[in-house]
Amino acid sequence: MTGPTRRAFVHGLVASGACIAAAAIAQGPHSGPAMDLSFVNPELRPFAAMMMQQAAGFPDPTRETLPAARKGMAGMLPPPAPSPAYTKRAIKGLAGAPDVTVYVINAQHGQHKPAIVHTHGGGFIMGDAVSMIAPLQAMAAALDCVIVTVDYRLAPETTFAGSIDDNYAALKWTYDNAAQLGVDRARIAVMGESAGGGHAALLAIAARDRGEVPVMFQMLIYPMLDDRTGTVITPAPPIGKILWTPSKNRFGWECFLGQEPGTASVPARAVPARQSSLKGLPPAFIGVGSIDLFVDEDIAYARRLIDTGIPAELMIVPGAFHGFDGIAAQTTIAKRFTQAKLDALRTAFTPA
Repeated sequence: MTGPTRRAFVHGLVASGACIAAAAIAQGPHSGPAMDLSFVNPELRPFAAMMMQQAAGFPDPTRETLPAARKGMAGMLPPPAPSPAYTKRAIKGLAGAPDVTVYVINAQHGQHKPAIVHTHGGGFIMGDAVSMIAPLQAMAAALDCVIVTVDYRLAPETTFAGSIDDNYAALKWTYDNAAQLGVDRARIAVMGESAGGGHAALLAIAARDRGEVPVMFQMLIYPMLDDRTGTVITPAPPIGKILWTPSKNRFGWECFLGQEPGTASVPARAVPARQSSLKGLPPAFIGVGSIDLFVDEDIAYARRLIDTGIPAELMIVPGAFHGFDGIAAQTTIAKRFTQAKLDALRTAFTPA
């Protein structure tokens, strides 16, 4: 796998939050044991096989190997497109916190557009906002919206309190500067993929609790919502066998929480699934593959939203693994998923 194909493949992994595998692929091909992929959607099997071949033999990340894994992604990502235009901004963090870097896409002073505050994936431990500019430009063009994507601080260097504050600072900045950005303050959504989906859910919760910014929708793409997955709860195979596994999930949550995940002492503030009440949260779209490690926790979260009286659309894609829509973007199944996301956002942004 070389050239544009390899770059697109790694970009799909990074976009989905599967950065550990992306870093492995960036270092070159490796042989590994054959794997039964009969449970994978037929369109996605070649991509699943490619991932397993490329990533086989790489151990789970550790705090010692994490810097090298992050570095392995350098130079493997496609550059932003010429349009819609984007700018890099350093905004003020919350009290006592450092400035936060954001990338603002499709802002136009004098307009009154809907906006999305986006949080990237990466298991809480990898990834960055700049890697997501190209696909977010396509979304901004399709919806004619403004997108602010946040370069929040990563774990384990910063645990959950810091990154939650970074994302909230970006949301509040978007709201406070709506006129300058051309944003309709009444139409601000949050969105993220994988760990970014977990961050988007946490951002909706923080906005509810602070009462300063009225978030009107949450777009949660295979979100990472529950630290108990892979610790005290392990889904039955073939769930979670491809790309993002229980052991990687344990490591990501341990870094994010700054303590052992899955225990009674884990703070509810850090974990969407541990919230005692979801009352007052905005409507949601939750999309996930049927063999994604997060499928059970995502179904449970959607059910809780619905039981609370919050409109929630749940889309489960048969035979789809974690990050399939970025990795196999040109397949029919991925295009349908992408269209469903756009349709849900377009509907949310359309005044009743």
